[in-house]
Amino acid sequence: MGKSRLEAFSDGVLAVIITIMVLELKVPHGSDWTALQPLLPVFLSYVLSFIYIAIYWNNHHHMLHTVRRVEGSILWANLHLLFWLSLVPFVTGWMGENQFAALTTSLYGFVLLMAAVAYWILQKCIIVTHGGDESLLAKAVMKDHKGKGSILLYAIAIPSAFWSEWIAGAIYVLVAIIWLVPDRRIERILAE
Repeated sequence: MGKSRLEAFSDGVLAVIITIMVLELKVPHGSDWTALQPLLPVFLSYVLSFIYIAIYWNNHHHMLHTVRRVEGSILWANLHLLFWLSLVPFVTGWMGENQFAALTTSLYGFVLLMAAVAYWILQKCIIVTHGGDESLLAKAVMKDHKGKGSILLYAIAIPSAFWSEWIAGAIYVLVAIIWLVPDRRIERILAE
């Protein structure tokens, strides 16, 4: 099976996720700047989550350039990733509405952790399907310091939220910044 349906479905789900998140931003009942103040936590959580979804979409897009054929394992691994990403609007809204309370901030990190693990599983399925260590994707992500480091940082942030929500939030922002730096590994391998 080709990859076009997988790409189209994934793009559609990610677009819906972003749409659901923006619908959580409620219009204030005042017309001055103070009316926006209570919305600040919701807006900040939305911005962070939007960045995360954009990062996943970008990296998913690049990763699928290495795919020549799609098998069942790739389909299920992709659905697994989309499942965790589909929970991002819920945890985003819950965290923002509750001013980054410890449990909400921790659960937000748990969803990010599970999405990162799901992405890693999808990578492994693509690598196995396309020749193992000799596949284009395997050559591109060999050591994957960013991916492993992100999982470690999420694992630190989740319990940290119960000590300090700000530390956990800073870790989530740090991981997003790490991934905002363009990752050219796949592009370099495809260019060769």
